[in-house]
Amino acid sequence: MLHSALINVMVKAARHAGRNLKRDLGEIEHLQVSMKGPADFVSLADKRAEEMLYTDLTKARPGYGFIGEEGGSREGNDKSHTWIVDPLDGTTNFLHGIPQFAISIALQREDTIIAGVIYNPANEELYLAERGKGAFLNDQRLRVAGRRKLSDCVVACGLPHIGRGDHDLSRREMTEIQTRVAGLRRFGAASLDMAFVAAGRLDGYWERNLKAWDMAAGQIIVREAGGIVSGIAGDDDALKTGNVICGNEHIHAELVKILKPLGD
Repeated sequence: MLHSALINVMVKAARHAGRNLKRDLGEIEHLQVSMKGPADFVSLADKRAEEMLYTDLTKARPGYGFIGEEGGSREGNDKSHTWIVDPLDGTTNFLHGIPQFAISIALQREDTIIAGVIYNPANEELYLAERGKGAFLNDQRLRVAGRRKLSDCVVACGLPHIGRGDHDLSRREMTEIQTRVAGLRRFGAASLDMAFVAAGRLDGYWERNLKAWDMAAGQIIVREAGGIVSGIAGDDDALKTGNVICGNEHIHAELVKILKPLGD
């Protein structure tokens, strides 16, 4: 399938960095691991992948800004374009040999995400979207699931862990959702949770305390697949609040109705 030059740049960079991550996954016991915080691991694989992505993306688009999870913000001469990159979303999964992790690349123009790529090198699933051009998984067009009743739905969430998040709020949220859905899942990689919503594998997803690089690419992929993405309030910007709900319009609305009052 033919893609734009922009998407081709993003895909090439993701696949390049992904080859090393796939190799490292097979040699997981040999990785040198440092600690960034309680239960928040950073490996040499993270840092190496981000530098590869930075090199490839800036070579293809000189002057664009770059925001990465490991290296922070690097300004470019072109103030209107910024790459938002997570070189390894699902680091804890990766370091335990669980093949649920991804490279996430988004391009922001002014205040709008115009393209996104999410790539899992472990199974070579490649999700992508460009504004106004639809969303795709390995060249197959994506569409969010059409279910309208929460009782028929499988929904994913994030769970806070040691040293991070509001555990009491999380328990209240799960208690409210668990009694209303067919299934509740926690996979541990926000970008792939959003990609799964776009693919119709999940009917909805919510999580709090995320960063822009966790969900920037997922946001455009869900929207181009016909879904709704917002913060917990339902009409706020997830990239600014750090909290996200997504799904089709019906399930998104139902999740907002349940979750918004719990956080007020």
